Amino acid sequence: MSTNFLRIVPTAYATDSFRVRRPQRMIERHLVAYRRQWLIVVSGFFEPLFYLLSMRAGLGDLVGSVSVGGKAVPYDAFVAPALMASSAMNGAIFDSTGNVLHRLKYARIYDAALATPMGPADVALGEIGWALIRGQLYACSFLGVMAALGLVQSWWSLLALPACALIGLAFASVGFAGTTFMRSWSDMDIVTTAMMPLFLFSATFFPTSSYGSWAWVVQISPLYHGVALVRSANAGVWTTSILAHIAVLVGLSAVALFVAARRLDSLLRK
Repeated sequence: MSTNFLRIVPTAYATDSFRVRRPQRMIERHLVAYRRQWLIVVSGFFEPLFYLLSMRAGLGDLVGSVSVGGKAVPYDAFVAPALMASSAMNGAIFDSTGNVLHRLKYARIYDAALATPMGPADVALGEIGWALIRGQLYACSFLGVMAALGLVQSWWSLLALPACALIGLAFASVGFAGTTFMRSWSDMDIVTTAMMPLFLFSATFFPTSSYGSWAWVVQISPLYHGVALVRSANAGVWTTSILAHIAVLVGLSAVALFVAARRLDSLLRK
């Protein structure tokens, strides 16, 4: 009888590990934990904002207009949606890497969570959901700044918010999955090193045509697909390529979420 029990338990546990019950409990935990630390939550919003203000004050008049889907827009209105997408990326990445590493390896919060009816999939989805909320907070704030500066080109710009939600989902999933492979705080240098080229070379400041024969490298970046979505929404220009951008971000999110749940299950069972 004991032998049969030992055979059944691992199988049942493996099936149970990917069952989603109550990921909202992780989000509730973070809302309570951060209610007195709101400055930490909003800190990542300011870097893209400062870039936008500097571009508006400096390069806008020099560059003139840039084409977005055949529609000419001022340079600052070309850059602003890309910085909005970058802001959503920042919010998702910051929370799904450093904070997750602390909770996983040092505070051991996930061990406590798994002592409840929550499973690894609940923890992974809850953390990614919280990172997504943080990214959306940045995106909404940035859209408000764009409207105040007169950089909103169309009422379609409201669709930039769900586009930023998709960006946040993709980067939160990738960030969480990557964090499960980190050994210590020193590995966080990899995150900051990876984010810089993503930020600079995702058609953020220049159209892909300006990269010449290297344009295909830019299109590998996940942020590039997010930038294209937000930029199209702000300009009110839609093409069939939008479906490809959405498919890339959705596919990346699904794969990364699966890896994150599986890795977390493996780590917490050791």
